[in-house]
Amino acid sequence: MNQGGQGEAAAQITALRRRIAAIEQGPPRVWQGAAPLTLGVRGIDGELPSGGLARGALHEVLGGVDQPSNRGGAALAFTAVLAARRAALSSGQVLWCLSEQGLYGPGLAAFGLGAERLILARGRDDQQRLWAMEEGLKCTDLAMVVGEVGRLDLGQSRRLQLAAETSGVTALLLHRRGGNSLGGLGISAALTRWRITPAPSAETQGYTGIGAARCRVELLRCKGGRPGSWLLQWNGEGWDEQDEQTRDQPQTHPLPVAAAMAHGPAVPRLAESVRAHA
Repeated sequence: MNQGGQGEAAAQITALRRRIAAIEQGPPRVWQGAAPLTLGVRGIDGELPSGGLARGALHEVLGGVDQPSNRGGAALAFTAVLAARRAALSSGQVLWCLSEQGLYGPGLAAFGLGAERLILARGRDDQQRLWAMEEGLKCTDLAMVVGEVGRLDLGQSRRLQLAAETSGVTALLLHRRGGNSLGGLGISAALTRWRITPAPSAETQGYTGIGAARCRVELLRCKGGRPGSWLLQWNGEGWDEQDEQTRDQPQTHPLPVAAAMAHGPAVPRLAESVRAHA
């Protein structure tokens, strides 16, 4: 075969491969053109494909301390922030498939996820919660489906991933405990896997009490991205990435102070009443 014939055959093979890939992917979906879910942290978003988390996909968040007293608060806060950001983009609600531990509403609200955005479903075991997740992922009006589960096999995670791809709803598996025993979690079809570990708050200047919440965020696996580790601090509206070199330095915070009193009584009516009874 001459070079011209070889080039034509190669072009035909390339075109055939493209057609097969298009058939496998199915018809284009409207949600695929939407922007990814960003974390609002430039250092992290820059390491993720397309600058954020894929929306119609499955992601995993692991608690980072495997101790009986640990309730996975850092992982829970990280998940709440992701859910709140996703709900704000679509004005949708978040289906949260609970374990027996329950949720603390004011705590979620402090990280942006209000009660009006939540639909709670309590499952007796992992099988019930996984069923609720899969059914919830069929509802395209939902912004995100969160499931508190333990171990699941590759087939179960693939079912969740396919359901998320079909509807465009973001799925998130939350493992509050056991983040250090990664081998016990098995292989997952999730596109990303995160480990969230609580970190000490910085010393503060200007007021007494506990400083702003901090956590160590590790991206353990990311399809098409690069793993990494970051120290984040909550500022009341979002995460701030902290410099590792200055993380232990005391921080100052602006505090409102009472204005200097002007000349004359602060409460005129009260002053007149005191004079009348003097």
